[in-house]
Amino acid sequence: MKHPLPAQPRHIAVLRLSALGDVCNLVPTVRALQRQWPDARITWIIGKAEHSLLADLSGVEFVVYDKTSGLAGMRRLWRELGDTRFDVLLHMQQALRASVLSLGLKADVRVGYDKARAKDAQHWFTHRQLAPHPRAHVLESFLDFARLLGVEDLSLEWDLPVPGEAVEEARTLTGEAPYVLMSPCANPRLRNFRNWSAEGYAAVIEHAWAQYGLKTVLTGGGSTQEREMGERIAALSRPEAVIDAIGATSLKGLLALIASARVAIAPDSGPVHMANAMGTPVVGLFATTNPDRAAPYRWRDFVVNRYPDAVRTYLHREPDEITWGQRVRHPDAMSLIRIDDVVQRLDALLTRSDDRKEEERPDEA
Repeated sequence: MKHPLPAQPRHIAVLRLSALGDVCNLVPTVRALQRQWPDARITWIIGKAEHSLLADLSGVEFVVYDKTSGLAGMRRLWRELGDTRFDVLLHMQQALRASVLSLGLKADVRVGYDKARAKDAQHWFTHRQLAPHPRAHVLESFLDFARLLGVEDLSLEWDLPVPGEAVEEARTLTGEAPYVLMSPCANPRLRNFRNWSAEGYAAVIEHAWAQYGLKTVLTGGGSTQEREMGERIAALSRPEAVIDAIGATSLKGLLALIASARVAIAPDSGPVHMANAMGTPVVGLFATTNPDRAAPYRWRDFVVNRYPDAVRTYLHREPDEITWGQRVRHPDAMSLIRIDDVVQRLDALLTRSDDRKEEERPDEA
């Protein structure tokens, strides 16, 4: 017998710890739940860095789990929530660590992914599974949780809070002049291979400066890999065309920078989804991951997509012959992206933005 789903949930738990891009893609599901049940409490169990990005999200109570704290951190969280029972737990993290964490939470019904999408045997830890949704985008997979609960309005809404100090942090770096934001590196994990070349980025910076008079602001974390990439890009660029802000902002500050950019450019990483959430046009650079699954959702038509070429070149298969979302873990895959590919998308977005401004300009008397 299936565990019944609550018709009018009073307290909903969302379990999604990471990553930055994924939690941005999850926010529209939270907003949909809020529209359907405005009086329901929503408690989101989230990672430490991800919380610093989404802190003060309206109508959401956050409980932070630091992944570095291991089992001891789980026990602290279980004690913190020991007197709390949820009507429904939305288990939205396909990882064994999250499933173990879920065991110490009290819930009438636990909802997880269908078997085809569940990883690390997540379906063993849930009472109800989503309906199958083959070849779903990550954002759509999150919305599937709301669909299962009977939510009717699935329109996309983010409304991420950006505090005044973050806006000031961004303005200190950029001044008032318009700019392109470029986040050249993805998370520096083992065998990630999502980064494009410094030479390619520098060529795009030159185009933005020469054709539009736009400076490019480089952003990213403070890792050695990211700092070295920023230094290489800056060395290949005109000094007046680039501002190297890598490692110089908080996550809220980065969100403010993205919100004010004319266009953002980045590989498959958190900033493309942050831009998507803020309504900033974004050129996503994809070759090692499938953009049909993971592109910035509202800007999918402007993605540079060399994933099919990478699958054929390095996996020696056709894209429809491999599993959905399979990555191409080859260090040369991103070299399939051409400078002209990126410039063309950048031109299209800048022209689109200028056309919109022209349409919105009031008629002169």
